[in-house]
Amino acid sequence: MAKTPYHSLTLFLTLSLTILLLVYPLPSTSFSIGVNYGALADNLPPPAQVAAFLKDRTFIDRVKLFDSNPDMIRAFAGTGIALTITAPNSDILSLSTLSGATTWLTNNVSPFYPATNISLIAVGNEVLATSDRNLIAHLVPALRSLSAALSAAGFHQIRVSTPHSLGILSASEPPSSGRFRRGYDRVIFAPMLDFHRKSKTPFVVNPYPYFGYSNRTLNYALFKPNPGFFDPVTQINYTNMFEAQMDAVFSAMNRLGYGDVEITVGESGWPSAGDAGQVGVNVDDAAAYNGELIRHVTSGKGTPLMPNRTFETYVFSLFNEDLKPGPTAERNFGLFRPDFTPVYDAGVLRGGAQGGGPTPAPTGTTEWCVATGGASEAALQANIDYACSTAGVDCGPIQAGGPCFQPNTAQAHANYAMNAYYQFAGRHDFNCDFGRTGVIVTNDPSNGDCNYST
Repeated sequence: MAKTPYHSLTLFLTLSLTILLLVYPLPSTSFSIGVNYGALADNLPPPAQVAAFLKDRTFIDRVKLFDSNPDMIRAFAGTGIALTITAPNSDILSLSTLSGATTWLTNNVSPFYPATNISLIAVGNEVLATSDRNLIAHLVPALRSLSAALSAAGFHQIRVSTPHSLGILSASEPPSSGRFRRGYDRVIFAPMLDFHRKSKTPFVVNPYPYFGYSNRTLNYALFKPNPGFFDPVTQINYTNMFEAQMDAVFSAMNRLGYGDVEITVGESGWPSAGDAGQVGVNVDDAAAYNGELIRHVTSGKGTPLMPNRTFETYVFSLFNEDLKPGPTAERNFGLFRPDFTPVYDAGVLRGGAQGGGPTPAPTGTTEWCVATGGASEAALQANIDYACSTAGVDCGPIQAGGPCFQPNTAQAHANYAMNAYYQFAGRHDFNCDFGRTGVIVTNDPSNGDCNYST
């Protein structure tokens, strides 16, 4: 067929676009990855600095807490970082009633949302691993009640789930044999998965190849080259343990008819230090596992039984935690040290692996944070309590006899305390949010001996 002017133009545009892409490649899209923020340590930086560091210096855009610590929740206000908070196992019985769930939301969510982007509430942690049958029996009712309370409060964007260890499976090798523990499959997991399907919320699992490897299977666990393990039913040769564990969970779900329910990885990680002689526990292997894990879950590749899926994933963990009990490895799962320097390069830092603290504030104070005129006295007092309880923030000047004690009003004291927090945390806009009761000003509020700039 003869070439028409249209064909010539199409060819010209195609060639031109190809050349442009070669000379000016499209920027790579940043990935979405989460991290578990544990606090079993006595040397961690203040939550405000943690939030600023994650926002300024990393690609991490979601964080999972193991409780509902108000200081941590408030620290993420205005950052846009998606936060998972946890209701402890001890709250499950009360959460199983609508009134109990409503009270929990009133105390742990309403004061912070939507200033803090609370994305998910985890009801307990690995509840099925306990031997408390009463707790287990109330788990699904708690999920339902909390979901109903969220809807009644108008918090439709907040999801509800509960994390599970892989101990929920009675069989997992080969992956096609995956099934839930007998007795819990139909009584607990079928109604739970039905809840997740209807509420469009994820089934959260904690796959840890670290807890399943041997000397023989180390490369298989670390995503390194290996012969793989063959599943004779599906004819699939698995070359990494993470995919095998995920597909075993999928097989168990699919066996009950819920293979379409979304799966989230609540925890997975590898320690960088262990006890003497422990094979496979070192900085290089931790970097290998977590780096490949992040690349895998964000690639869109999925797994052999779940092709083309991405998995919302939370790496364990943000910091090394020096107070965790157990073997040495338990205290060395962190991506970062308490001073924000990376233990190794996992690929989550913007601009490479240099690390360091949050972006420092510009020298010279030109902006200050004060309370808005319409803030209630209760809100002002809450702001004072929060700011002054933050390690590193000096509220001495507003104590009796201090240069900023007068005028002795909640507004004046809140202005000083909120600004002290704002200056300490690095002068980010979100450090002056305070549940939308703070405002940044450019006129120095200092007066007399009360100096806001120091």
